[in-house]
Amino acid sequence: MSSCAGPAAGEPERVVVVVVLYNSAEHLADFLSSLPAGLAGVDHELVAVDNDSSDGSPDLVEELAPDATVIRTGRNGGYAAGINAGVAAAGPHTAVLLLNSDVRLRPGCVPELLRRMRATHAGIVVPRLTDASGRLIDSMRREPSVAHSFWDAVLSAKVAGRVLELGETVTNPAAYGVEQWVDWAEGSTQLVSRECWDVCGPWDESFFLYCEETDFDLRARDAGLGTLYVPTAEVVHLEGGSSVSVDWLWRLQQVNRVRLFRRRNGRAATLAFWLVTLLREASRAALGRSKNRAAARGLLEPRLLTRSEGAR
Repeated sequence: MSSCAGPAAGEPERVVVVVVLYNSAEHLADFLSSLPAGLAGVDHELVAVDNDSSDGSPDLVEELAPDATVIRTGRNGGYAAGINAGVAAAGPHTAVLLLNSDVRLRPGCVPELLRRMRATHAGIVVPRLTDASGRLIDSMRREPSVAHSFWDAVLSAKVAGRVLELGETVTNPAAYGVEQWVDWAEGSTQLVSRECWDVCGPWDESFFLYCEETDFDLRARDAGLGTLYVPTAEVVHLEGGSSVSVDWLWRLQQVNRVRLFRRRNGRAATLAFWLVTLLREASRAALGRSKNRAAARGLLEPRLLTRSEGAR
């Protein structure tokens, strides 16, 4: 990895915490209450960006965290658009902490992430994630590839990720006890250096949801500012249910995976990736699974492989 300089000599760390809200009221009290211990004295600014919630989320932030900057976008432009709006509104900072509202920072999490960022010159650092029951969440990822998708389809993502690193998701529990560089990581909690943000630019808003963190992390890696997994920093991710259709979300995820792959690879490889993805979804759909049926329909839209869409 290339050097990613930290703050200028004598410049103190200052983190802008960006959280994107969309009908997040049920999570906000516990989210906000976890920040002081998680930040453990790190100078910070909280920016909450509301994507047109209907449950009073921005009002609740203003009530519970009166020092926060609250941005009402007036529309739901997606996760990346919310992140970009938050960073654009922030004051001077040395790093950006991107959070979902359903995460809970464990004590000392942010100082540890900052420490490892500066020691290793990482552009992005991510913590160990557990769910509400304390179970490990498989958050580390390998770059999407035809081979990874094939083995995920044949063996299942859980098995393929554990055996000989065949799958896209790292699913070997032992790996999560070791600090290591990863191609990309689940996007609920990411600390991004100011230098990495300046080099890579904003998140790609054409990915309304899903693959926006994949795109950003891979661009950072391409620039020599890779993603470091830090097991000594911990965060709880509730991974709560959504009022949005599970079928629609799964369809969007699979379509965006193909879109992202197409941007980074040639036509022949993209066709192979699309075919493997379609066969996986179609085989699951044949078992009566509605979300896979929705994804297969989305993958068969002609414009997915034919429309012009320039890479960043």
